[in-house]
Amino acid sequence: MIFPSIPLADRRMEHSPRGRVRIVVATKPVDFRKGHDGLAALVKNELRKEPFTGTVFVFRSKRADRLKLLYWDGTGLVMAYKRLEEHVFTWPAIRDGVMALNHAQFEALFSGLDWRKPERSKFDSQIGGCCLKRPIRERWLALPE
Repeated sequence: MIFPSIPLADRRMEHSPRGRVRIVVATKPVDFRKGHDGLAALVKNELRKEPFTGTVFVFRSKRADRLKLLYWDGTGLVMAYKRLEEHVFTWPAIRDGVMALNHAQFEALFSGLDWRKPERSKFDSQIGGCCLKRPIRERWLALPE
């Protein structure tokens, strides 16, 4: 085990005041060859955060089209990887440190949308949805009426 100083029983889930999981973006690109243990060590040593709290850590690659998620689900570390095929993710400015995102911003980022400008589309408001508008550079197919 990479962090023997933290007993399993003491690894508590960290939630925001509303009961949702915290989401933190590492603003500096990381080596995407790192796996579970490498990213957990990066969280602990470079970001100065605790990787076993349930916080979702989001990492970006040097190529802005890839991201990795790392979080503790209470029984083990979970890592997810996503690559956009035709576009790139909108990332915060590259600098040392972390940046917190709320759930709407995270959903937009993960979907490849511009998380800095969430707004409802006309179609979404007509059907009562809460989806975010895609960036203008993408093309939409017309839906049949």
